[in-house]
Amino acid sequence: MLIHVEQERCVGAGMCALTAPSVFTQDDDGFSEVLPGREDGGGDPLVHEAARACPVQAVTVDDS
Repeated sequence: MLIHVEQERCVGAGMCALTAPSVFTQDDDGFSEVLPGREDGGGDPLVHEAARACPVQAVTVDDS
């Protein structure tokens, strides 16, 4: 699994960080980002739900 947040698309709603706080955080400007070392999801079962919760689809999860 590989997780990515498109910074250009992110509006800082923070739904990913609220849904899967062990994988996502928000930077000083309020935009979401994947925590260092968690690009693979760290086994968090809520990663896909966090991607679905993003109102602008800035979070992508590649399961291949």
